[in-house]
Amino acid sequence: MNIVYHASSSRGAANFGWLDSKHTFSFGEYFNPERVNFGKLRVLNDDTVAPGKGFGTHPHRDMEIVSIPLSGSLMHKDSEGNEQLIRKGEVQIMSAGTGVYHSEFNASLTEEVKFLQIWIMPKNLAIHPRYEQKKFEFQLGEWTNVVSPLEHNLGGVKVNQDAFFSMIHFDKQEINYSLKAKGNGIYLFIVAGSIVIEGKTYSLRDGVGITDLEQISITSNEYTELLVIEIPMQA
Repeated sequence: MNIVYHASSSRGAANFGWLDSKHTFSFGEYFNPERVNFGKLRVLNDDTVAPGKGFGTHPHRDMEIVSIPLSGSLMHKDSEGNEQLIRKGEVQIMSAGTGVYHSEFNASLTEEVKFLQIWIMPKNLAIHPRYEQKKFEFQLGEWTNVVSPLEHNLGGVKVNQDAFFSMIHFDKQEINYSLKAKGNGIYLFIVAGSIVIEGKTYSLRDGVGITDLEQISITSNEYTELLVIEIPMQA
């Protein structure tokens, strides 16, 4: 088992007043040659958007873009005619494919919105753009599949890649995660709390990339919310 540790404090940062963003991987003006991607995981941004502000209409193509709100609500609009409000407990995916224009705005005029913006490099290029959003109910101590490949039926929104996103809320217990596809790696991102892996503690907003494994045991010593991104590692 090989582990790559990305401490929360080591992330890139950008603050534009209306947007406070932390970049696990190289993004925008932040570039670190050792932090360009983890397999097909290209971007993991931890964004806070001021009330009433947001990302104006801009284009993307050939990228799988996943949004996971952590608090507040986010309004999505795109050139395919989708217009949806996204809240905590929901996950949204947009397959940019041949090209799409979209915008995201904080739907509140009084409260910040916090969300994870995650980009996955696609399996197939130039597909027709697609959009999907789903609400999830989390049971303490149980894994919930929130993103899965197009051809799978695991209950998550569908991604154009052999990738799986799983989330769990757990409290002072040990849980196991088993790979769903041989050869994949996993990237763990701590949304709340902390975890222990093989005696080492990882804290809030830390990232941990792990390869060469089939199953891993993870312990929490406090209430914890964890996102696991299982991803192909081929360049």
